[in-house]
Amino acid sequence: MPSTDVVPTPLQVPIDLGDRSYDILIGAGLLDDPASYEGLPTSGHALIVTNETVAPLYLASLEQGLKRRHRQVHTVVLPDGEAHKNWVTLQRIFDGLLAAGCDRKTVLYALGGGVVGDMTGFAAACFMRGVSFVQLPTTLLSQVDSSVGGKTGINHPLGKNMVGAFHQPLRVLCDLSVLRTLPARELSAGLAEVIKYGPIADMAFFEWIETRIDALRALDLQALAHAVQRSCEIKAAVVSSDERESGLRAILNFGHTFGHAIEAGMGYGAWLHGEAVGCGMVMAARLSQAVGLVDAAFVDRVKRLVERAGLPVVAPVLDPGRNAERYLDLMRVDKKAEAGEIRFVLIDGPGRAVLRPVPDAVVADVIARSCQPA
Repeated sequence: MPSTDVVPTPLQVPIDLGDRSYDILIGAGLLDDPASYEGLPTSGHALIVTNETVAPLYLASLEQGLKRRHRQVHTVVLPDGEAHKNWVTLQRIFDGLLAAGCDRKTVLYALGGGVVGDMTGFAAACFMRGVSFVQLPTTLLSQVDSSVGGKTGINHPLGKNMVGAFHQPLRVLCDLSVLRTLPARELSAGLAEVIKYGPIADMAFFEWIETRIDALRALDLQALAHAVQRSCEIKAAVVSSDERESGLRAILNFGHTFGHAIEAGMGYGAWLHGEAVGCGMVMAARLSQAVGLVDAAFVDRVKRLVERAGLPVVAPVLDPGRNAERYLDLMRVDKKAEAGEIRFVLIDGPGRAVLRPVPDAVVADVIARSCQPA
């Protein structure tokens, strides 16, 4: 059963971006607490964007609460899932904004997981050339990763998140209470993004996760609070140094180059994003070993923790006839690729990451080994 402990006062993680700075608040019961919204604009219009899964759980109470701050509160309910993160679904947000007569002072509220957050942020970046939005992430994955840092966008059939914009939110509210309605598979998917912060930046945190993984999967609030806080602290430090991913920020994509290929190759939604990233981290660790940066013991340690989190560690075969070539073709569309050369986030010793190219033959060998059960 989940812990009955509560996080006594909201934890706060600042994102330092000059005039675009904002706070991440982490705690229990934040969505329904008026104090969570203090200091945010009190405009005439607000638009809540959510999805069909989250709406029955939290939309009514949020809508009621926002009516204390906005004269008119409108809603757009989207279909759920990565398969709907596209132009057609994005257009529904613009339709809602225009039908309601929203203006430049309108504030958008993204109530949902990473798909809702990414699309709401992209809509906010585009509508009237930019309006404000607030992130209200309802999945662990979005709380520790996608809601933080201002990367917004939609998928293209040839590549994940290839159409988008940088647009920072006014605030991120990570309400740990809502994680209790999260399916176990979604919770595991979120743990992939928690785990990634250890190998790239903080092995002490990685060790902490190893000792607390069962508590995290059991929704212990104290463990979740620390996991979300430390994840956000690491991401905040990286984003503050490299807001637009010109260098350092790319390390946050550990496991994502392989993971995005898995998602695109299997069809968006076949595997959850976190499932693909978890498997992708094992593949990236193996690639790091193949080029001499880490040893087999480190790779096995990453693999064991990913597996304990309830995530897949055997990569899918995307094309039985030319599997490695299919992976490589998809990875050449990755945003970190330059002139068709794939650059991978590799572990340059535990707790350190580096971005570098690797010969196709080495990558192909890692793919072949990763698609076979150990």
